[in-house]
Amino acid sequence: MGEDSHWSYPEDGEGPVRDVTVDGFAIDPTGVTNAEFAEFVSATGYVTDAERAGVSFVFAGLLPDDFPPTRGVAAAPWWREVPGAMWSAPEGAQSSVETRADHPVVHVSWNDAAAYASWVGGRLPAEPEWEYAARAGSSTTFPWGTELEPGGQHMANVWQGSFPDANRCDDGFYGTCPVDAFVPNAFGLSNLIGNVWEWTTDLFDRSGSPVGDRRLTLKGGSFLCHASYCHRYRPAARSGAAADSSTSNVGFRCVY
Repeated sequence: MGEDSHWSYPEDGEGPVRDVTVDGFAIDPTGVTNAEFAEFVSATGYVTDAERAGVSFVFAGLLPDDFPPTRGVAAAPWWREVPGAMWSAPEGAQSSVETRADHPVVHVSWNDAAAYASWVGGRLPAEPEWEYAARAGSSTTFPWGTELEPGGQHMANVWQGSFPDANRCDDGFYGTCPVDAFVPNAFGLSNLIGNVWEWTTDLFDRSGSPVGDRRLTLKGGSFLCHASYCHRYRPAARSGAAADSSTSNVGFRCVY
């Protein structure tokens, strides 16, 4: 577990490389889809954190050119706070998931993901469980080897081009993709790398984290990851977010 290489971010607490033992567990072969989350909402009447807040954060490139100005993030202006953005309307009220039933559900907070996991009789993975599943027996930078695109083959849904202005979409996708797109890893698990970040149960403790920083760890990177600013599309990579936060590039899968 972990990584110490030119790829890694020591400030994120990726290293040192160490041996970790996990008990046996089962894990969803794909991330939870919009269709699956819709069944949960239909059966329970669950209301997500984004719905209660009335807003969620959307990657600006997913919004129409004539979308009205909204508040952005100073350090990352490609993120826009969009009224009405939620799991069933990922880019706001004018959007829907009608054609994205097999895409990962997004705009789900850690709280939302944990509620769904409990409903299906599971839970969210601990970070070591997630990383074990993603590595699939490998010890290389990527589950498939040392190169992001071995032999020119796209193995995951990440950004190609100049971020954040120009995505060539060489892998076939601009935003999210179906949860079973791309070749599964050696354990038969799909899209643990790229597409959407996935929630875990571990606190995001890292170098310099302030006391009381209660962010939860995210793993796997997303369709926005690019080597120019964020090569966190690796099993060892990690990020963190508040339990009630939601964005258009975060989803989850369950363990049992």
